[in-house]
Amino acid sequence: MKKIITKISIYAVAALSAAVCFTACQDEPDRFRLADGKPTVYYVRPVKASAKDSLLTSAYMGNSICLVGENLRSVYKLLFNDQAATLNNSYITDNTLLVDVPNEIPGEVSNLMYLITKNADTVKVDFQVLVPGPSITGMKNEHAAAGTVSVLNGDYFVDDPNVPLQVFVGDKEALIKDFSKGAITFVVPEDAVENTPLKVKTIYGEAQSGFYWMDTRGMLFNFDTDPHPGNHGWHAQVIETDETALDGNFLRLGGTDVTMDADGGWDDGHFSFEYWPGDWTDPISYNDSPLLTDYADFSDWKNMSLKFELFVPSANPWMAGSMQLIVGGVDKISGSGAGVDIYGNTCAGANNTYFNGTSLPRGLYTPWVSTGSFDTGDEWITVTVPYSNFLYGSDGTVATGPALTADDFTSLLIFVWSGGNKGTECNPVIKIDNIRAVPNK
Repeated sequence: MKKIITKISIYAVAALSAAVCFTACQDEPDRFRLADGKPTVYYVRPVKASAKDSLLTSAYMGNSICLVGENLRSVYKLLFNDQAATLNNSYITDNTLLVDVPNEIPGEVSNLMYLITKNADTVKVDFQVLVPGPSITGMKNEHAAAGTVSVLNGDYFVDDPNVPLQVFVGDKEALIKDFSKGAITFVVPEDAVENTPLKVKTIYGEAQSGFYWMDTRGMLFNFDTDPHPGNHGWHAQVIETDETALDGNFLRLGGTDVTMDADGGWDDGHFSFEYWPGDWTDPISYNDSPLLTDYADFSDWKNMSLKFELFVPSANPWMAGSMQLIVGGVDKISGSGAGVDIYGNTCAGANNTYFNGTSLPRGLYTPWVSTGSFDTGDEWITVTVPYSNFLYGSDGTVATGPALTADDFTSLLIFVWSGGNKGTECNPVIKIDNIRAVPNK
């Protein structure tokens, strides 16, 4: 009886194995298998169904295309010029192959696709990869002095022996020290003109920056010259110069002997720059402490940004607290006592309650949060915070109060505090210069 049971068990296992195999094969009837033979391409079309009738002989880098033909499962490798594409078996059938044109600029241009099989057989198809013209996204330091080295960031920076890559500050050509597809290191021309955009020219086109070099448009604080103001509030932060200065004075928050705790605890005596407009007159006037709306037009503020240059030394990195960028109209804050101003507006007077909480929308700049520590490598950099991103309360959550209006830009408070991210106790030194409100384009 024992032998019978054993024999039945063996048969049962064999039957079960066959059933599992049959079921698995039934469950994956379309499982990808690399085919033998060579592929044939009849034509190339866009992936989008509505554009199926459009045939393609070229496409821009990064675009998705569909090859239509026979035996396309035999494609083991696919090159556009000398750049390999990424193949996804889920998008390959016998008759169609969906693929993204590689996003790397070809080193050698043949204007061919190479469909290569596992046996190294190669089928060539005429196809041109189009390289976009250059684009400019930013400059490491928009106030880099003439004659110094800076970096321009963007994409599709291409050099060609017949049409070399060029950079201009205004109409003055700059010396290029080094470049990659996404960055150009260059020397700012000695004779460059302030308040001019930058240009990049390549064989594929030309781009102009939306920002200006040495931009003084909408300058709110340069900490050097009248009529631009400085501190006007309860705390007089340090305005100084040293060997690191861009040009003249800068604002300093924190210090080598000032400790910020891991939660970015309240320390407005060392980390709060206040500019609250309004003179102690009756009615309240703005002769000595002007409205910031006198220096920049905020009527289209949603398409503007707050910009400034920043220097955080590597010896004193920033590792806690968010830089809260807070604006408010005279109905929320003024640099005098409460009362009525010369325009008939009711002014709130000086206070620290208008921004304390989650109601008033503000911008938060917290560059240390992704790595735990931030410094600028002992160089000045340009920081850009779009006013459209002034959406948050003090704890980093979305603000609960009404959205900002153009009337809310009469004041500015920069306070490194809270923000909702726990960091590391530190002794940050934060230097700021050239605070300005400028158009995004």
